[in-house]
Amino acid sequence: MKISAIDTYVLGTPWRNLTYVQVSTDEGLTGVGETRMLGHTRALLGYLAEAAPKHVLGHDPFDIEALVQRMKYRDFGRAGEIVMSGIACIEMACWDIVGKALNQPVWRLLGGLVNDRIKAYANGWYTVEREPEEFHAAARRVVERGYRALKVDPFGPGKWELTPAERRRSIELVEAVRDAVGPDVELLVEMHGRFTAAEAVRIATALAPFDPAWVEEPVPPENLAALASVHDKVTIPVATGERIHDRIEFRELFERRAADVIQPDIGHTGGIGEVRKLAATAETHFIQVAPHNVGGPVLTAANLQLATCTPNFKIQEHFNDFADEFVKAAAPGVPEVVDGYFTAPTAPGLGVTLNPEFIAEHPPTEANFDLYAEGWQYRGTR
Repeated sequence: MKISAIDTYVLGTPWRNLTYVQVSTDEGLTGVGETRMLGHTRALLGYLAEAAPKHVLGHDPFDIEALVQRMKYRDFGRAGEIVMSGIACIEMACWDIVGKALNQPVWRLLGGLVNDRIKAYANGWYTVEREPEEFHAAARRVVERGYRALKVDPFGPGKWELTPAERRRSIELVEAVRDAVGPDVELLVEMHGRFTAAEAVRIATALAPFDPAWVEEPVPPENLAALASVHDKVTIPVATGERIHDRIEFRELFERRAADVIQPDIGHTGGIGEVRKLAATAETHFIQVAPHNVGGPVLTAANLQLATCTPNFKIQEHFNDFADEFVKAAAPGVPEVVDGYFTAPTAPGLGVTLNPEFIAEHPPTEANFDLYAEGWQYRGTR
């Protein structure tokens, strides 16, 4: 079996574009991958157009490791977000093909069942005004839908530090969410890499009475020493990793013990196999894995394959029950969240079927996600 064609499709939403890659073979089997790029979708498509004839076409889709090594290293230049995202799309599509060829879900090929239920947390639910009563009502809707965990970014626009008034307002929003969901629902606080180490510590200390399950990306991702300084001064677990695009780059984070939970994005970190290797390394440091997932149904399906076979898996991010729920139709087949959990997928491959006609009905947008812009607030379709 050889890879005979690569086709790309881009689905637009108000705040992100989702890129789908379909890999076809000379035996008629196809597989699909997905990633979400912010501001770099055309660059990703350009990379794939160059990489396909050089590295992918004519390759055996079963030889996934060799294909990843070729795409990552044979161009000599260091692979960053765009290259690693392109690799991820091809890699997960190959796993999809292999699973279909063997009539097995991908998780069976990666070690078998560890988790038959995968806890999910809701994101994208707080597309309301930044007022405590609005966040309270929105959080209630999340738990009424069955979720037992949710994440919130309570902070407005800004960088480095908040004004005293903004700091109080942000903390009041978290307090409102905790009041809405009660003590037994996991509350995750997103900081989006905005703050200095000192400001992150000050905010995390103020949030501690509301028992967050973690604070996420408290400082910009470029400086792991700064992250470690936050980790050493707060009592709340620290999570990070969505903007680290190579599993090798996590080495320093592990050595410094700078985080308690890592959040690699399968769509930016080279795919399912690369993140499974990273999870195994994290396990040796007693660190849990909670993959970042801002994608649509294919990325969610890939994440569920990983979660099912990963011993140190913690929880799975999921946007599409609250933000842009329509994107589920781009590739039907993902299990629904019931009582806060996905069930382990059972269909061969990734278990989803791409719908190019639906994607064509939702062309790319000029979406912009600039959380430093004046007046920024997360907005989905609500």
